[in-house]
Amino acid sequence: MKRGFYIVMAAQALSSLADNALFIAAIALIQQLQGPDWMAPMMKWFFAASYVLLAAFVGAFSDSFPKGWVMFLTNAIKVTGCLLMFFYGIFGLTQGSQVVLVCVAYGLVGIGAAAYSPAKYGIVTEMLPPLDLVKGNGWIEGLTVLSIIFGTVLGGVLVSPLVSKWLLSHPFINHIVQTPAEAAILVITVVYALAAACNLMI
Repeated sequence: MKRGFYIVMAAQALSSLADNALFIAAIALIQQLQGPDWMAPMMKWFFAASYVLLAAFVGAFSDSFPKGWVMFLTNAIKVTGCLLMFFYGIFGLTQGSQVVLVCVAYGLVGIGAAAYSPAKYGIVTEMLPPLDLVKGNGWIEGLTVLSIIFGTVLGGVLVSPLVSKWLLSHPFINHIVQTPAEAAILVITVVYALAAACNLMI
């Protein structure tokens, strides 16, 4: 398989890893803001709704532009949602409105993820010969499943007392964030940035 395809796999794995880690960090942030218990499953619904509502459009959008550019743009949408969640406190909102903002921000990440999916599969046909398509799709799908599992684990680890205490004791990080959820989101933003860097190399 071509070197470019390995970069695609890395970009997809990192982006999906960050998506799932961010969900756990967002739950921790909602708990920090004392949001209602039903808000966490509602936030997941916002993410999934993007796939349903945009299903008829994202394929055509992906086919209209170079797939690497689409992957970079949609990853940028995810980063925007992540940063919106990170800066939840700068808009002067009430605590209840901040909880809603966190959900909306994760929904924005869902829009990016929904638009990202057709590009990551469509680029396989552009980078691999026909005989390697089954193998290539298998690698993409396998990495996606693994990134969902490890992303959830990563999110849990980042908000755990031991790791969050270590992050908040770091001289650089503790000048930017004050809570475990904020520290986790900061780290996840770096993962998204790494995915974007991979997209730029495609």
